[in-house]
Amino acid sequence: MAIEMGTDEFEGYVNQALGSIPDELLDLLDNCVILVADDAPEEDPELLGLYEGIPLTERGASYGGVLPDTITIFRNPTLAICDTVDDVVDEVHITVVHEIAHFFGIDDDRLHELGYA
Repeated sequence: MAIEMGTDEFEGYVNQALGSIPDELLDLLDNCVILVADDAPEEDPELLGLYEGIPLTERGASYGGVLPDTITIFRNPTLAICDTVDDVVDEVHITVVHEIAHFFGIDDDRLHELGYA
């Protein structure tokens, strides 16, 4: 059964997940914003998170003057698969780490190997 949770509380868990990321890595999140949205895109409504941008590993010497990359964490799809607040905390943490890893150029196959499916 899905859990209900307001945006402010959910955003707090996203911030908690970000707080668990080592500062050395967070400091490297250059030109990247992290957002919370209620719903995933229509073409993938069960998506929990999405990284959009140019991964750090693909940024060359000419990188500059571009809009920030975005990491979006989707509240409703996350809540739909969670039964408890602890489930939400765990799922948000996994999703935040997963999307930040994409920023660093780590692909889904490697993330699955590491347990961040």
